[in-house]
Amino acid sequence: MIRMLFCLHRLPSLSLEEFQTYWLETHAPLVARHAPTIGLALYRQHHRLDDPVLGGLLKGRLADQPFDGVAELGWNSEADLLGSGNDPARRIANRELFEDEQRFIDLPRSPIFFARSHMIVGG
Repeated sequence: MIRMLFCLHRLPSLSLEEFQTYWLETHAPLVARHAPTIGLALYRQHHRLDDPVLGGLLKGRLADQPFDGVAELGWNSEADLLGSGNDPARRIANRELFEDEQRFIDLPRSPIFFARSHMIVGG
């Protein structure tokens, strides 16, 4: 499986709670609706816990500005990820998702990378 990890920073105008609520309640259903069109086999949201006790466990490991969440997307193959560049439905779906991301994600500060996963513990 090809994974895309999207390390998210929220727009400065949003609180962490507003960001996470929008991401879960508005953006997630949009992703789910478009998943078949864009060949998506996996979508997970990892929301940052803003807890002072847990934050203490991270002392010395946090960047200046921690991510507000991480989106994990997965495709069964590179072909599923790339799809047909000429598919109008796929282009429309990707455009709609990107337009929605601009409503809550600080895109220039939110890096994306692709990876292959290696399960070490768990299933």
